Amino acid sequence: MKNKAVMVVLLFIMLLSLVGCNGGTGKTTKSSTAIQGDTKTAVINENTKLKTAADLKNKRIGVLLGSIHDGYVTKTYPQAQLLQYKSSPDLILGVKSGKVDAAFYNRETLIEVFRNDNELAFLEERVYSTPIGIGFNKQNSGLREQFNAFLKQSKENGVYDDMVNRWINNGVTDMPVIDNPKTNGVLIVGMVSDKGLPFAIVKDNKLVGFDVELSERFAAYLGKELKPVDTEFGSLVTAVATKKIDMIASSMMITEERKQQIDFSDPYYELGASVFALKKNIAKYDEQPDTAAAIPLIKNLSARFHNNIIRENRYLLIFDGLKTTAVIALAAAIFGTLLGALVCFMRMSRTWLANTIARFYISIMRGIPVLVLLMIIFYVVFASVDISPILVAVLAFGMNFAAYVSEMFRMSIESIDKGQTEAGIAGGFTKTQTFFYIIMPQAIRRVLPVYKGELISLVKMTSIVGYIAVQDLTKASDIIRSRTFDAFFPLIMVAVLYFLVSWSLALVLDYMEARSNPKRNRNAGRVTND
Repeated sequence: MKNKAVMVVLLFIMLLSLVGCNGGTGKTTKSSTAIQGDTKTAVINENTKLKTAADLKNKRIGVLLGSIHDGYVTKTYPQAQLLQYKSSPDLILGVKSGKVDAAFYNRETLIEVFRNDNELAFLEERVYSTPIGIGFNKQNSGLREQFNAFLKQSKENGVYDDMVNRWINNGVTDMPVIDNPKTNGVLIVGMVSDKGLPFAIVKDNKLVGFDVELSERFAAYLGKELKPVDTEFGSLVTAVATKKIDMIASSMMITEERKQQIDFSDPYYELGASVFALKKNIAKYDEQPDTAAAIPLIKNLSARFHNNIIRENRYLLIFDGLKTTAVIALAAAIFGTLLGALVCFMRMSRTWLANTIARFYISIMRGIPVLVLLMIIFYVVFASVDISPILVAVLAFGMNFAAYVSEMFRMSIESIDKGQTEAGIAGGFTKTQTFFYIIMPQAIRRVLPVYKGELISLVKMTSIVGYIAVQDLTKASDIIRSRTFDAFFPLIMVAVLYFLVSWSLALVLDYMEARSNPKRNRNAGRVTND
């Protein structure tokens, strides 16, 4: 059975790879005459091709969630359909798959993207420019002043100009060696690892880029050890405002709205905002005959596997993400099961107070989305506490899991005839002994099928922990996609890994369910006696 399951998984991957093989070859299929959107289909011809950014007034426009482009598009294109993406790989995928007609993003990062992808191009290379700075908590003006002094010194001694030439002008991707005594504590810096070159990427499982080197040099200037915290872009302002991090170094544009929440350093670069789209949808790019030779499926899969998994030891990102996902899921399941048992006990209690608290807890946990609960615990409940994000994830998922588990336990217990309890007590058992020896074994057997489904749902829910700077399996996929620009392979790979984890858990619970079945045990005993 196991061998058959493995074969099914392999066939599943190959079939999906057949569907997505054109996505990684870097060629445009000429036969495509329409882009399938979320709500409409736009026929592509010479009259509907984009000429300037003004043509986007009634189009679908993609932006990065929490970016300055979000507000700009809302104000400039009120008739357009705005689609917000949580990461730059998702934004680029939205354009390549036709989910949006065009998107706004940083000019400097897009230049690097276009070096590796010949399907995309600028519709307008520079729509506007905005200074970027380092973000600080409003109560940490001392650290901001120290950074401004460091930045001024770097510009005077030529270090800053050298960084600009290497990272932005010449496209260098190697971090220099920076001497740092690391004797004055730790500097916690919020970054986005999939921001893209030249500012921040993961190379050989290490953060590199202009923002990373700038932070490394500032940490050395202070004599502190740099501790980068990789989080979602939309969570950075909240993280520094709640003192989860000391500063933001993620090429963040300085705006008046953001100034109300955090303080900014002196600008350290002028970032251009660009609009990009598929070449085939831009008028100035004439459609060329498709002369690219077809790449054999096996060779294509092999190349993509090497690019996404082997190159730069990216398999280590997947392995670390898988370990983190497994730890969070297992710990949350154990914690949630124990807490659920306690809540069940309170829910079935004859004490009014305990019963009311349990009812209220179950209603609250069921009514709040897990992502919102996760953010509240991390950024509100533990706002001023230095706590591991992984521990917060375990608490949040465990608390949510407990609400559902408690009701499963209660229903399974109440489904057992009360006469069995009375018979146990009449036979000389105490109420506690009756529960543990008579009621609980039957309740476990009845609850396992439902518990199994809820546990698998818990594993899949852990994919949102990237919002509190936890690098899980899904975040590892985002990092890989930001480097390879492969929209298909990393997502399918992560989907298969989640399936394997869920399938393994289901096998374990199926075994436990079979072991708890009295008919199976009686049959096994007969076979042994025979």
